[in-house]
Amino acid sequence: MKIGFGLPVSGAWATVDIIEHVARRAEELGYHELWSFQRLLSPVDGAWGEQYRSVHDPMVALAYAAALTTRIRLGVAVVNMPFVTPVLLAKQTATLDILCRGRLDMGLGLGWADEEYAAAGATKQRVAARADEFIQVYRSLLADEVVEHDGEFYHVPRTRQDPKPVQRPHPPIILGGTVPAALRRAGRLADGWVSSSRADLVAIGDSIRIVREAAAAAGRDPSALRFVCRGVVKVRPDATGADRAPLTGSVDQIRADLDAVAGRGVTELFIDLNFDPQISSPDADPAASLRRADEVLDAFAPATSS
Repeated sequence: MKIGFGLPVSGAWATVDIIEHVARRAEELGYHELWSFQRLLSPVDGAWGEQYRSVHDPMVALAYAAALTTRIRLGVAVVNMPFVTPVLLAKQTATLDILCRGRLDMGLGLGWADEEYAAAGATKQRVAARADEFIQVYRSLLADEVVEHDGEFYHVPRTRQDPKPVQRPHPPIILGGTVPAALRRAGRLADGWVSSSRADLVAIGDSIRIVREAAAAAGRDPSALRFVCRGVVKVRPDATGADRAPLTGSVDQIRADLDAVAGRGVTELFIDLNFDPQISSPDADPAASLRRADEVLDAFAPATSS
């Protein structure tokens, strides 16, 4: 299982200096990928949690990380399709893939927040059918020399979208989602699936099985798919007992959890400290957050953890 790291995009530790430090340090330590995520708004009562109160744009943050690194891959998990058009996202994707010299992985999802849907002028009506067509148009814009599409939800006159991305026919498309229909969509259409921050890591193999079965039913090779887990790691040396959550505990406990997750079919996991309020809360001390992040970076570095 390949190990990546979450780019600081949320809360107090998401400063320019810390983003630069983590991006360069993660590459130096051999991490496979840096991941960002999207959040457009947050409720004034903070009901979604501290991790969503203050979040940078994922594509812009990755573009900055691209300028700081040369080898590590860059992924977004995820951009929500209802909030953008396929033509705009295709242009951003191609540009970013060129800027990072072909290191981009694009995660796509549907989102869940009614407030963001309203603010973006989006609708949840027939959202699954819209997603299928979005992916079709998005892929065509990135891969085809000439694009023409007249569908139920999207219309693209006979035109060209240039320049093309470095990765051909397009950067890997990794779909998010938790319900069976979303999992089957990933198996039918995508290069892989990425779990949410709330995924049950004990039962994650069940979701992977649905994706793989859908791929096989569509005549695709399930073994070629990537299964990416957002690892909500919280180093808590005093966490003990049967109710300890996976990836929360001592470094040794978390290492054992990583082995267990790999055994359930996950091919890639990224350690995401954006979801640890002791590090990413908007009220945290950035200097203390960086010290804790450095400890985690060193503890789980692929070069030393294998």
